[in-house]
Formats: sequence, C-alpha cells, structure tokens
Amino acid sequence: MKKLLATAILAGLAAPQAAMAAEEVNVYSYRQPFLVEPMFKEFTAETGIKVNVKFAKKGLAEKLEQEGKYSPADVILTTDISRLVELSDKQLVQPVDSKVIDSNIPAQFRDNEDEWFALTLRSRNVYSSRDRVGKLPADFDYSDLAKPEWKGKICTRSGKHPYNISLVSSMIAHYGEAETKTWLEGVKANLARKPQGNDRAQVKAVKEGLCDLAIGNSYYLGKMVNDDKQKSWAEAVYINFPGQENFGTHVNVSGMAMAKYAPNKDNAQKLMEFLTGEQAQQMYAEVNYEYPVKEGVKRSALVASWGDFKADDLSLDKVAQYHSTAIKLLDEVKFDL
Repeated sequence: MKKLLATAILAGLAAPQAAMAAEEVNVYSYRQPFLVEPMFKEFTAETGIKVNVKFAKKGLAEKLEQEGKYSPADVILTTDISRLVELSDKQLVQPVDSKVIDSNIPAQFRDNEDEWFALTLRSRNVYSSRDRVGKLPADFDYSDLAKPEWKGKICTRSGKHPYNISLVSSMIAHYGEAETKTWLEGVKANLARKPQGNDRAQVKAVKEGLCDLAIGNSYYLGKMVNDDKQKSWAEAVYINFPGQENFGTHVNVSGMAMAKYAPNKDNAQKLMEFLTGEQAQQMYAEVNYEYPVKEGVKRSALVASWGDFKADDLSLDKVAQYHSTAIKLLDEVKFDL
C-alpha cells in the first residue's frame, strides 16, 4: 500500500512538472539576438511560454537535416526568400493553418502552401552620390543601371549574394531570361570595381569617390545613420527607389517557418501568430529599420523620412522560381570576376 501511495504521489508531482516543461518553444534563428530577444521576452510575459533560441550565421538547413525527427526546433527565423524556399524544398518545415497569420500577412508575402511567412520587408535600393549625382529621377529603373552613362560608376556586392540573386530573379520574372542576361552584361560593364564587400561597403565606396551609384538594401541606411563611424557614409548618399513608374521597387523579406518535427507545435504557432501581430511588427520596425509586413503598422520615424514608395507586387513564390536561373546567368556573364 505504501509503495502504491508513493507511486501515486510521484505521478501527481510529475504531471504538473511535465506540463511546465511543455510551456516552451525552441527557435533556430539567423536573425541577430538584439533583433528578436525583446520580442521573445514580451511573448513570454504575455503567455508564460519560455523561448529558447539557438543563433547561427549559416547552416541551419543542414543542421535540421542532420537532426531529423529528433530535432528540438519548433520555429525557424531566417532572412531572404531563398533561405525560406530552401527549407520548404528540402521538406524541413510543415504548413501552418492559422487565420491569425493569414489575416496579418498579405498573400504576396506568404507561401501558397502556408509553409513559410514573411515578417518584415527590405527594399533593394540604388544609392546615389549627393555631390556628384544628386537624387535620381523619379522614372529611374533597375534597367537604367546597364546604360553606358554609368560606365565605371557602379558598386555592388557579389552577384551571388542572396539579395542580388533575388533582384536578378525578379528581373527574369518581368523581362525573361535573354533580356536579363543582356542587362547583367551591361551592369557588369558599368562596375567601378570587382564585386566585393557588403552593402554598407558600397555606400562607403560612394563616399570615397570610387563610384557614383551603389546597390544596397534599405535598412542598412538606418544602421549607418546610427553608427558614429559610418554616419558620414550615409550622409554622402541619397536613397532612391527604382521602378516607381514601372513594376515598383524590388522587396525581399525576413521570415519564419514551423519545423517539420516541432515538438511544441501549439506553442510554436502561438509564437508565430505573435510575431505577425502589431506589437511585434512595430518592435521589428523600430529596431532594424525594416518595413512591417502587416498593413497599417507604423514605420520607424527614420524609415518614414525616406518617403513612400511602390513595391513590386510580384509574388515571392514567383521570384523564388527563378533563383537557379539567376545563378546560371550570373555565372554565364562572369559577373563576379
């Protein structure tokens, strides 16, 4: 009898402990800690669900493949449409059926099978020298980067970087493979130097007079403005939104997906729904100078000062379809060499 009683008591104690242990969610993230931890703390305060995070600079898809069904990952946070599609193509994620997410995220910015969802937007801009060029005309388009007048005046990072691959993919979607290849050849001929560095390095090159135009994401301007060592770079350029009288400015995303074998599926969905809500979207916008993907959420004051722009309404699913073709064209024109 005593043994049975002891067993019953232990079982009673174990049940609430198991319930408490279940109140957690595990996140694999490419996004930097300072960007997401404030949101996770707010989520925990609201729900009582603890968020455990593993940060990485690369290799999350490979890690998930290695772990297989034993992976502790519930939610994956990543940057760039190509990485989201990679997770889907490798069958490392699962669909999420959520009316909350669907109402917060426009159809253009989520997978048509509900396997990934955008969280923030970043535009692919052209920066121009304030001193030597000034603000670019309202009808400036990406196609203009291949015009002879810009020969030796353009700086960019590697064409093989995901940000540029996505831009080239969108050009293929709009203009076709042959025309995009001709465009790439023209842009390559106009480069001031071999592609190198990151987006901020291109703006620095404009400041130093190495080139007059630089291709870069919008949020880097916010980062430079708020960095004492880089503020002078930002002050040397204008930010321009190409395509305003055509298809619009190309946009890319940061996003999320639920891991295929998520052990805390319900909590994972709660976190994903929270990240698409107004509070989290506002926090993203303020911290990283990105554009909220949820309509009606206020931009940060700095981002708002750059002005409104028309974004290309091309579905990100469509853009992703041409990624392999974009890489092939970049290789054919030897863009990085």
